[in-house]
Amino acid sequence: MSSRHDRQRKAPQRGLIASVAARLMAEDGISAPALAKRKAARSLGFPDSSPMPDDREVEAELRAYQRLFQDQEQRARNLHLLRVAARLMATVQRFNPYLSGPVLDGTAGRYAEIDIQLFTDGAKDVEIFLLNERIAYRHSQPRTDRAEAVLTISSDDAIANLVVYPRDDERVSFRTRDGRVREHARLEVVIRLLGANSRAER
Repeated sequence: MSSRHDRQRKAPQRGLIASVAARLMAEDGISAPALAKRKAARSLGFPDSSPMPDDREVEAELRAYQRLFQDQEQRARNLHLLRVAARLMATVQRFNPYLSGPVLDGTAGRYAEIDIQLFTDGAKDVEIFLLNERIAYRHSQPRTDRAEAVLTISSDDAIANLVVYPRDDERVSFRTRDGRVREHARLEVVIRLLGANSRAER
């Protein structure tokens, strides 16, 4: 009984943290839900030991916030990033590109970056290709130990991260921090998604 009562008491707190975390992601460009949740808890004066919402709750709040306060802007920005992603994926097609992250799931907003996974024999092959194509890039810090490198490109008012993985990892199911399978999509899926979103904007 006390455990159930405790969960009921903490539920509003979790919801409040999720709501503030979503606003921080939408307005301040924080891309990591875990960081947004910690900042939200601190801004609300909650201790570090506070029960945190899971990423699903934050994502739901983020979608709600974007619909309410950034609807037209957010949809236009996500569509623009989808177009940039499709062009870039076509350029690096030989490296088995997959789109992932907020541009794919439709939550990309003002400060979102494009995340493209590449599966190849080595990051050097990608770097040589980019140099030959005269595409400027810089190295960024990988967010996971599985990634060999992250090559970041700035183009068309967008930032794209080419996350290079070993070729054998192409069939591996990557997971989010809360255990969900991280969705990713090949170019043909991105093109279909782009077409559907473009029609919806008309």
